[in-house]
Amino acid sequence: MEKSLVVAVVGATGAVGREMLNTLAGRKFPASRIVALASARSAGKKVPFGEDGEELTVQELTKDSFKGIDMALFSAGGSASLLFAPHAVAAGCVVVDNSSAWRMDDRCPLVVPEVNPHALEEHNGIIANPNCSTIQMVVALKPLHDAAGIRRIVVSTYQAVSGTGQKGINELERQVRRLFNVQEPEVEVYPHRIAFNCLPHIDVFLENEYTKEEMKMVNETVKILEDPKIRVTATCVRVPVFYGHSESVNIETEKKLNARDARAVLATAPGVRVLDNPSQNIYPLAVEATGEDPVFVGRIREDESIANGLNLWIVADNIRKGAALNAVQIAEELLERDLVAVRKPDMFL
Repeated sequence: MEKSLVVAVVGATGAVGREMLNTLAGRKFPASRIVALASARSAGKKVPFGEDGEELTVQELTKDSFKGIDMALFSAGGSASLLFAPHAVAAGCVVVDNSSAWRMDDRCPLVVPEVNPHALEEHNGIIANPNCSTIQMVVALKPLHDAAGIRRIVVSTYQAVSGTGQKGINELERQVRRLFNVQEPEVEVYPHRIAFNCLPHIDVFLENEYTKEEMKMVNETVKILEDPKIRVTATCVRVPVFYGHSESVNIETEKKLNARDARAVLATAPGVRVLDNPSQNIYPLAVEATGEDPVFVGRIREDESIANGLNLWIVADNIRKGAALNAVQIAEELLERDLVAVRKPDMFL
């Protein structure tokens, strides 16, 4: 395809928006023009694009911003997506949305390119980017599901503060600084102090006493893997790490899959890198996953409490693979499949 594609990044001044720009440039995405969009207060600001010192001037996001735009990567929050994405589609712009607004909407495919790229074939103009924790888990679990049939997933997450955006990063920095200066840390973003602490509370609590984050993992996993028989339970924890989500995952499979065979399956899986030699202290670490594309998997071992069980430790950069990279990979897949077109522009209005 000729480089005539015009792409917008919505929420270009945020942590994920900036990473989307960085990823588009780094992967040499074939766009003739990149447009940076954000709220009125950010209009006129400059954001970096590429390694040659190039900058883009941020334009104000309005309902009319999408005329002449072929594709938009949204990272501006759910309320902004609900307001502006339908107008983008109406203008003929295909939207890849990073918020939770459209993930469970039956009109919108929920896509991880290594897992279910075929779901893009029936898109109606909005494609949802899954939750960051869900993305890295299903990248690692899909090849195991294909090999042995996963029936149950028990996951506990250890999620970095960057999952809350720049405000989460700033809060951890401030609290650590104040504690080192023997001062009481101020708590603004999280319900309790995050510095040197772990909070089993991400997003709001629901009536079933799970958090919204936990139920995202439950519902999104089933939708992406396209298997309603899979049972999922999750506990999501915020930890004092800047970048990189870690997950302890236990699966129960229909067929026996020993640890050796599981390693072999994952060693050739797209988007996965196996780091699994505990005797040499080799296993995935959040600090080493930061800035990297793959999903790292280690501590692969059989669950001795059940017949067909495996335990895994899964780590990925939540801002990169968990958000920006996955969105750009969706955009690349849309191009590859010649799906950058809106068939029903009024569907979401």
